[in-house]
Amino acid sequence: MKMSKKSSTIKKILIPLLVVFILAASGFFYVYSTYLGDIDTVKITENDEALNIKSEVADKSSDIINIALFGIDTRAEDYDGSRADSIMIASLDTVHKKIKLTSIMRDTFVNIPGEKYDKINHSYAYGGPELTIKTINENFDMNIKDYVTVNFSALEKIVDAVGGVEIDVKDYEIEHIPGSSLGLQTLNGEQALAYSRIRYSGDGDYERTLRQRTVLQNVLTKVLNNKSLPQALSLIDILSPYIQTSFDQGELVGLATKVFAAGITTMEDARLPIDGQAVGGLWDSVYYLKPDTLSENVIYLHQFIYEETGYVPTEGVEAISNEIINTF
Repeated sequence: MKMSKKSSTIKKILIPLLVVFILAASGFFYVYSTYLGDIDTVKITENDEALNIKSEVADKSSDIINIALFGIDTRAEDYDGSRADSIMIASLDTVHKKIKLTSIMRDTFVNIPGEKYDKINHSYAYGGPELTIKTINENFDMNIKDYVTVNFSALEKIVDAVGGVEIDVKDYEIEHIPGSSLGLQTLNGEQALAYSRIRYSGDGDYERTLRQRTVLQNVLTKVLNNKSLPQALSLIDILSPYIQTSFDQGELVGLATKVFAAGITTMEDARLPIDGQAVGGLWDSVYYLKPDTLSENVIYLHQFIYEETGYVPTEGVEAISNEIINTF
């Protein structure tokens, strides 16, 4: 029997309320101790100026929350001194009901505050997540205050927990993925991890960041479409030993509740630098990817995240953009 429009509307309202009710009824202490107890919370400064958040962007839409995601590809749970293997901006957009993932290429040439112009992933080795957040805010006019760092070792367990991910495997990727074949197929955790680590086949690191976003999108889409709080909590339980974050347990529960309550089911992704707006090459025998221009990339980023047109980069970004053009 076809569901009436009224019934559909009631369902859309009841589902978010049900999520909130379950969280409240289960007791926050139980959620903390059972699912979030192993998460390593490492706070960073919350001061806008210290995080290089410019006044022009500090108060941008509170309905769009930007979070830095860092992937550390280490075999041990050691985050200190590592370079960020993967850098993304996750935007929780409750206005347009979307989660947006923006990859920043690890070789992108930027201004690292207090250090020098260098690859953006070096900022993590220089000063951990706080310095990398400062770097993103400084170079891209962002207002990020929080981060989540995940050890890639968790990816295998997460993919298995959701029953695998659907991936269209290309002919040049098969040899890197154990037990795979050509075309669309369900990859298990081990295969998805191998797929995400491919770097030197296809379009190099460009395609590698796409693979990482594709796997992450597959996992998140399954969770969002299932609207299953127990599944979401189970995934958090699996991830928790592999996570370092500035969020405390209450903030993480609040974020999860906000996403479910907003009815977010759509995901979009992007990459910086954008096609046609970067030049890669060797300078002083080191490979860099120089935004050309940084200002154009920042305009694109703000259009993607905030869905606004006509953004004008700050004077700080313009100065960095000119410096990058004139370097080497």
